[in-house]
Amino acid sequence: MTAICSKTYNTYMEISWSKKMNKETEEKYQLLKDIIGEWGRCVVAFSGGCDSSLLLNVASDVLGAAKVLAVTARSPSFPAHELEEARRGAAKLGVEHMEFDTDELSDPKFVENSKDRCYYCKRELFNKVREIAKRQNISVVCDASNHDDAENDYRPGLRALKELGIRSPLKEAKLSKREVRSLSRRLGLPTHDRPSFACLASRFPYGEKITEKKLDRVGRAELVMKEAGYRQFRVRSHGDVSRIELGPEEDWSGLSGSGGGIIVKKLKKLGYVYVTLDLEGYRTGSMNEAIGEKSIPIT
Repeated sequence: MTAICSKTYNTYMEISWSKKMNKETEEKYQLLKDIIGEWGRCVVAFSGGCDSSLLLNVASDVLGAAKVLAVTARSPSFPAHELEEARRGAAKLGVEHMEFDTDELSDPKFVENSKDRCYYCKRELFNKVREIAKRQNISVVCDASNHDDAENDYRPGLRALKELGIRSPLKEAKLSKREVRSLSRRLGLPTHDRPSFACLASRFPYGEKITEKKLDRVGRAELVMKEAGYRQFRVRSHGDVSRIELGPEEDWSGLSGSGGGIIVKKLKKLGYVYVTLDLEGYRTGSMNEAIGEKSIPIT
């Protein structure tokens, strides 16, 4: 889809759905466009997920595709299939898309996996995004954190963004995750119901060292779940134990029959000795339960 077609389509959708929008969400959406409209040009940290897809779509619509640069990191913490989604998403909008490599595994503070791991990861990531923006003579770098992220007390990654001067327009407009999905649906974005995703490093308990081999294994384990038809889930990795979390909308009964047996066999082939199902189900930041934090980091 070219930038012109995308803008025309978005305008059509706005007219068709305007009466169905909640007034408060409509006001927030307008504020989002006003914030972005002040920039002139911007770099969008683009993962291809629900939040960043909405942000890139609105930035492209408000500023024009030629004035927006989407950037995506290639990293052991970011699976190849997620990178492909980001490539397709940027291409549909006709936005220039640049990829770059991160090297967080060279940082001992990231590898040791303390509860501030996300801070070091985000600092590494956005320092490189800022370097790209500087080379392109673009002064504004933005990410897709939303208002729900701001509501959590313990978000070390957000501290890194603040220190580096990264803008978060969805958060500035106080758009919640639910509102982001609603707006994405309204604009016809295929990512409107896409399950949340996070850095693979969030699959490990604090204190367990992060290695590329471990990231690859848990990434492959989650790909097994994805290929089995599950959408909202996590595979948490505890040494030789894999702990599967399923969202409430998922068919848990599918794990009790032959389907579950196939998953167990595949995960054991990856090196897990035990394959377990967490009866509490999927919840963001479950690794923080072990340290007693009230709120949760990016998951």
